[in-house]
Amino acid sequence: MLDKLVATLPPPKNMEEVDEKDKPLAVAIVGRPNVGKSSLLNAVCGEERSIVCDMSGTTRDAVDTTITLPGGQQLTLIDTAGIRKRARVADSKDGAEQLSVDRALRALSRAEVVVIVVDASEGVTQQDFRLSEQVAKAGCAVVLVANKWDRVAPKVSEDMDAYRADVKAQLREVGWANVVCTTASKGKRVDEVVSAILAAGEQHRRRISTATLNLVLREAVAWKAPPSQRGSGKQGRVYYATQAASSPPTFVLFVNDPRLFSDDYRRYIERNIRQNMGFEGTPIRLWCRARRTAEKEQVARPPPAAASRGGRGRSPSYSSKESRRR
Repeated sequence: MLDKLVATLPPPKNMEEVDEKDKPLAVAIVGRPNVGKSSLLNAVCGEERSIVCDMSGTTRDAVDTTITLPGGQQLTLIDTAGIRKRARVADSKDGAEQLSVDRALRALSRAEVVVIVVDASEGVTQQDFRLSEQVAKAGCAVVLVANKWDRVAPKVSEDMDAYRADVKAQLREVGWANVVCTTASKGKRVDEVVSAILAAGEQHRRRISTATLNLVLREAVAWKAPPSQRGSGKQGRVYYATQAASSPPTFVLFVNDPRLFSDDYRRYIERNIRQNMGFEGTPIRLWCRARRTAEKEQVARPPPAAASRGGRGRSPSYSSKESRRR
């Protein structure tokens, strides 16, 4: 009887053949204990899926819940245990807490979007900042949720935009993320949280054309030339750029010498990419690579005919000289 039942089942799908856009968007909900993570999950699901209690430490394991939104999008919500400071976890007599924290951090590797929940009545704490650093290193898209907004002082609640800007400033490692102020237990602004999750996931998987990227890069270099090396006067040059990967968006700049490009200049390029092409809610990885190194790694090919005729086949470079001629 079991053999007949198995014969009626459809063949298993190969995960490699499934398009990335068709996969459910994995969303991990993380934060300190008792900030309302499980309440937010229940509010998004529209029913009670996780146990909610005023006592911290109710959630012990990372629980996956797959839902389908009215628009047809699928989300896999990962409810995690509260993450306290390492010193407090080490001093705790509860041996299961360490396992719960480890599994909560492992959920970051499975998630595309991470919802960092903070207690709006308490404000951003040092533990919130440390958690945001770990999420930024994981390369996940981020949505910042300030929960328990109904407990905030009236003066603060009157200027929500100022509060959002303050949260971004304190959590500067993920300052590119959207901030949503909500009260999950009452279902207020939960739809804004869902919209922010979908938008962050879309930007996380987004790809742009090489032509568009190089157009933005050319304008950025024209406004501010790459730095030069002291003493030798060697000028940094950017030949071209391309998007190497998505989730998160990763861009490679082919330059003459990566050592000439400081972290400040790379952040300047990143700001220009965000201002002109968006990518709100997702981190951007930017790598500088020497063009000669890239050419050596390629398979040896005979040079094109145009390359031997006065250097016509050379790639154009973006430098300060070009901007001066303009």
